[in-house]
Amino acid sequence: MALTKVTTGTIADDSIQSLKNRNLIINGAMQVAQRGTQETGVTTSGYKTCDRWAIGLGNLGTWTVDQSTDAPNGFSNSFKVTCTTADASPAASDLYLLRQRIEAQNLQHLAFGTADAKSMTLSFWVKSNKTGSASWVIRQSDNSDKMISKSYTINSADTWEYKTISIPADTAGVINNDNGTGFQLDWWLNSGSDFTGGSHATTWSTFDNTRRNPSNLGVGGAVNDYFAITGVQLEVGDVATPFEHESYAETLQKCLRYYYKTDNLGVGVGTNSTSINVRTSFNVFMRTSPTASVAGTNWEVSDDYSADVTAATPTIGTTYTVSNSSWRGRLEGFTGLGTGRFYGCKPSSTSLIAFDAEL
Repeated sequence: MALTKVTTGTIADDSIQSLKNRNLIINGAMQVAQRGTQETGVTTSGYKTCDRWAIGLGNLGTWTVDQSTDAPNGFSNSFKVTCTTADASPAASDLYLLRQRIEAQNLQHLAFGTADAKSMTLSFWVKSNKTGSASWVIRQSDNSDKMISKSYTINSADTWEYKTISIPADTAGVINNDNGTGFQLDWWLNSGSDFTGGSHATTWSTFDNTRRNPSNLGVGGAVNDYFAITGVQLEVGDVATPFEHESYAETLQKCLRYYYKTDNLGVGVGTNSTSINVRTSFNVFMRTSPTASVAGTNWEVSDDYSADVTAATPTIGTTYTVSNSSWRGRLEGFTGLGTGRFYGCKPSSTSLIAFDAEL
């Protein structure tokens, strides 16, 4: 039997490389949620559930924030907010939005501020019970503090829809090569008149609050209003390519630069009957020296000789040294510790310290 000759082609290295790490968004598939999968009774801004995703919330209702399992085909999770206390008539300065900030030194290949500046394309999946026009904003605050705001449309209620937005290059606005905020991306849900009075800025323009939410979707005007997004991708070029899926481990490693949670505190030393000095090294270099907080309950330490010593919810006392690679400080709130005695902190899913270096 004759054999068919098989020929193989090659792909240029630069073409292969162009397909890697093209998404400037971290955790765009919402698969990592170190802070937990749900937070209820939310009335203030901050990072909630899905890593790298924050909400901006000012006096506009009460919300439940979820790492939801409601997602379009090909995705397992979404970032979802649901209104539990409505605000049908927001005051002028009230606002609600979803946000991701991108570190400036990760944007240098865009060549903003030069003749070689590159355009970008944003793509994402969105679902809401609300239909109509909504506002999206990208802000570049280094040097010139510019913005673009654009409108997209949710056509059908309670249906996952795919959206794309084109972003022109900026040959005038230099992005600093540092660990600060390079871009701030905002999906507006609702606001008062301070943010709705202007028109969309479809080219890079001086930052103006009135141009941030001209197309007000009005999510949160009624109880059970909701908004969910996933599959968020920001990439160089004028065409939206298929979403760049990563393993959970790859995405988690990127997220740890900004938020790191660990039970690996090793051996500490009792400083008195209620406090213990501990230290930990991070397995990534964090964006900057982080702020530490207790992220769990029912802590146990042991000297492997006498009875274990517990604390329901210890607090961070003194932070002695902190860098982007390690932390040493004091945990307070125990009883019965021995001064100068060595104690091992028992690893536990509930005995955790969180380190926050978010933008």
